[in-house]
Order: sequence, then C-alpha cells, then structure tokens
Amino acid sequence: MASKLVLVIVFVFNLVAFALAVAAEQRRSTAKIVNGAGYTYCQYHKDIATGLGVGSFLLLLASQALIMVASRCMCCGKAMKPSGARTWAIILFITCWVFFFIAEVCLLAGSVRNAYHTKYRNDSGRNISCETLRKGIFGAGAAFVIFTGIASELYYVCHSKANDWQGPYSRDAGIRMGNI
Repeated sequence: MASKLVLVIVFVFNLVAFALAVAAEQRRSTAKIVNGAGYTYCQYHKDIATGLGVGSFLLLLASQALIMVASRCMCCGKAMKPSGARTWAIILFITCWVFFFIAEVCLLAGSVRNAYHTKYRNDSGRNISCETLRKGIFGAGAAFVIFTGIASELYYVCHSKANDWQGPYSRDAGIRMGNI
C-alpha cells in the first residue's frame, strides 16, 4: 500500500512540474525597444516564467528525492533478487538520473536566463538588441520532466519487484567461507 502511495505522489509532483514548465515556456519574457528623448532602451514585460520554472525545478527535485528515499537509492538496504527486474532497476536508475539532470539543467538555466534582463541605453542611435530567453528551453525541460517521471516510476516498480526477496538463511556467518 505504501508503494502505491509513493507512486501516486511522485506522479502528481511530476504532472504539476510538467504543467509549470509548459506554462513557463508560454509565459517567458518578451521585450520591446522604447525610443525616448535622445536614447533607446529595452522594456521587458512581466517576469512570471522565472517563478514557474523555479517551481517546476523544485517539484521535480522533491519527486526525485521521494523516489530515492523510498527505494533507499538502490545503494542502501537489502540485496535485490538476481533477476531481470534487478537488471531493469539498475538500467532505469541510471536513466532516471540522466533524465533528471538534463531536466533540472534546462529548468534552472531557463529560469536564470529568463530573469536576466538587459536594460542598457543606447545614446548613439545604432541598432539595439533586447536579449530574451530562446524559445524551447522550458519546453525541453518539460519533455525531460516527463521522461524522468516515466523512468522513475518504472525504476521504482522494478526495484520493488526485485526487492521482494528474502535471501537464503543457512546459518550464514556473514563472512564468505565462514561456514566451512
């Protein structure tokens, strides 16, 4: 029952993180050039995408932390049953962390870059360029949030299946060749 609860919570966290990343992509900052009395500058619109990106970043981080705590990060805890489920758990563990890292980098870089606004003035009358976040950074983060969610859920299922094993007890001394 507890494993189903973990899967539901992780699914909800990933779903909300995905929705926030998509919203951040749609609401990224835009700018327009404003000509004043003898000077030109960039005027940026509201910066809500940075907060949405950071929210998505934090929810994905919480989701990954919850999955790793629930599975004891595959490093700690009892040994897993030698089977195909263990092999898939190891493969999905690595895949999950790779996708997680890419998603977090996209979301964090997008949030930082979106928050950076150049408000310099140009008195010489030459062309001015207002820097904004490239389209697709938060979208890539959203895609990798989905990939991370799928990989982490499958990892947890495979880990749980391979972890339902009680090792043989034949008066094991805990030291190899200690029973001889």
